[in-house]
Parts: sequence; C-alpha cells; structure tokens
Amino acid sequence: MSLPGLLPELEVIRKDFPILQRTVSEGRPLVYLDSANTSQKPQVVIDAMVDHLERHNANIARAMHTLGAEATEAFEGARDKVAGFIHAPDRHEVVFTKNATEAINLVANALAWARGPLQLGEGDEILITEMEHHSNIVPWQLLAERTGARLRWFGLTDEGQLDLSGIDELINERTRVVSLTWVSNMLGTVNPVADIAARARAQGALVVLDASQAVPQLPVDVDAVGADFVAFTGHKMLGPTGIGVLWGRTAVFEQLPPFLGGGEMIATVTMERSTYAGLPHRFEAGTPPIVEAVGLGAAVDYLRAVGMDAVHAHEQAITAYALEGLASVPGLTVLGPRQATERGGAIAFELAGVHPHDVAQVLDTRGVAVRAGHHCAKPAHARYGVQSSTRMSSYLYTTPAEIDALVESLHYTRDYFKVG
Repeated sequence: MSLPGLLPELEVIRKDFPILQRTVSEGRPLVYLDSANTSQKPQVVIDAMVDHLERHNANIARAMHTLGAEATEAFEGARDKVAGFIHAPDRHEVVFTKNATEAINLVANALAWARGPLQLGEGDEILITEMEHHSNIVPWQLLAERTGARLRWFGLTDEGQLDLSGIDELINERTRVVSLTWVSNMLGTVNPVADIAARARAQGALVVLDASQAVPQLPVDVDAVGADFVAFTGHKMLGPTGIGVLWGRTAVFEQLPPFLGGGEMIATVTMERSTYAGLPHRFEAGTPPIVEAVGLGAAVDYLRAVGMDAVHAHEQAITAYALEGLASVPGLTVLGPRQATERGGAIAFELAGVHPHDVAQVLDTRGVAVRAGHHCAKPAHARYGVQSSTRMSSYLYTTPAEIDALVESLHYTRDYFKVG
C-alpha cells in the first residue's frame, strides 16, 4: 500500500534492519511496534560498533598509542555528528551520558549543589507537567525536597493536551526551572515547547526539555527552540543502549558544579583540592561509553541520509493510518490527541474488557510486538482514570501492512476474550 508521506524507499530501508527479517511465534513475521520503547538498529550501526571493537578498541584521551588516538578520534567524531544533527552552536555543549534519565538527573543534581544565581531555595518554584515520564518527575521531586523549592505542574485537558489556561500564574517571578517533554511517550502529544520556553525565559527560569521521543522523529534545532538544556537517548534513534546526550548552553553549563567526580573531568588534583576541566569533559567523569558513541554516530549518519523531514512525514502518515485503523476496533479508546498532526508515533489505548497485559500477550502470539503497562507515566494514566494501557509505536521502518496486522490482531483479541 502507498500512503502520501511514506518513505518511497521503505522496503529498501527495511532490508537495512536484520531483526525485521526474522520470524516469531510459530513462524509468523515479526511486526515490531515498540519503537518508542527502543528502536531497532540498522546493519551499519551494528557493523560500526563491531569494527571499532575489532580494530580500534582502546580507552580515549589517555593512551599514547595508535589505538588510543583512533578511539579518541572516533568518540569525539561522534560528538561532532550529534552536535551537527541537533544544530548545537558549539560541539563542546554536547555531553555524553548513559541515557536521558542520567542527563536530566545531571541537571537536577547539579542545581541542588549550585551556588550563586542558580541556587534554589525556599520560595522558588519548579514547574513540570502531568504527562511526564517518571525520569522527568522524580529528579525534580528530589530537587524540591533537597532545596525547599515548591514543585508545580501543568495539568492535562481531556483531549490529551497540556492545559495552558493557567500559564500566567504557573510561570511567574518565582519560577526557577521549567522542565517538560517535547513529545509524550504515552499520549504522543507534541507540546508547544518553543512558546513555553519563551515564556519561561522571560521570567528568568531555566528550561529543560526531555526530547527522547522528539529527536528520533522530528527535525531538531536546540538553539532555535529556546531551551537551556535538551536531553535525549541513543537507543530510541537507531543507536545502542547505554548512551544518551545532554545538550546545554555554555553560559549555563559553566555555572553548574560537576555531577560526578573522577578521571577526565579534572584539570589538576592534589590531596587538598581539585580543579575541573572545561566543557564537555567536566561532566563526563571516568571511562565513557566509547563504542556506544560510535554506534550513535553511525545512527546519526543513517538518519541524516534518510532526512529528518522525510522521517517525520513518514511517522505522520503511519500514525494517521494507525489512528484510522484503531478507530475500526469496537471498544477501543485512544488516549491522547486523535489527529496525527498533533502527535508523535506512540499511541496508547484501552480495549474494553481486556487487560492491557492480556492484549499484549495475545498480540505477541500473532507476531505483533507492543508494550503494555503504565509506560513510566503513572500520573498521566491516573489523570485519565486508567491503571495501564497498551501502546503501539512506529518508526521509519513501519509499514501500513504492519498496522493492518495490528488491527486484525486486535479484532482477534476481542473474539478470543469474547468481549463486546
């Protein structure tokens, strides 16, 4: 089937992903619809990591030999690729972490120790939203507890959007940090982050964006969006697990104390005191995820070759097709916006009379891989009066035929449980 917006080379792209060629569940072809959880990896990413381990493996920045120089070049080359991909003004503003969770915790913990203009205390406010992943809730709860600041949040509308009706009251002269998701991993909602960032910065607040679902799907310009920090993770954008990114503005980074202490993040060390390296190494203590960075660099190369405008158009087309197909299933309720133009590729839903875990298990017997649970977004589920949900999520390799398989399997699930 051909849909407007689909990648024209979709079948060629699918051949780049070896796992998509396998079968599961008594020989059924794998229908992988769990990319918001983790994306699959093209062969070029796998090959780049294997080649590095086979031919260039060494620690970086320390070893005075050929392998050490090659490993350092590969690691720093990956930083250059990431910086270009997100349009970072300066490569030194790209800090490698182990995932987006660590990236957000880096900011929150450093703020807990900060002195001077960034120091938080009684009377200060931290603003988040009700749709956040737990990784963008818990660190700010901890920061509020440690500093005496007050945690506040935007609520949600019945349609799955941020309730911005009280924005003038929520973003005020006491607001010190605003942290929110760019694209919800549960509701799929694409938030107006540039507008919110502008309001926050006008009040002198720091703006932190969780872009874990945005960077894989959208063309991203971190400078233009107006945030101070942007966090995302490699494994949702065709890269490996074990590596994430924190981009931050130099002027803000330089006001933060180190997050972890150890090798590489220092300038000098004596028994009495230490001085610290400049960006980005000040926030990269110890041996970093070297081969993972190499894999992420290869993933960036792949995405740039496809083109993020094309990836976004494909996601929109597949999401619209999925929403249409899901609407044909009796008793199925989509959580979040009903229009593809308002959301990303993750679609959480309820199927009346069937527990989400049972839905996922029956789908798995049909070769369809989805996720069930609260998706690390319990407050958002509570807002809509549900304990958990089933979630399908597409990516640049998803086909209309796979959506058809999902919809057919959901009809089968209703018949299996004799609901309706």
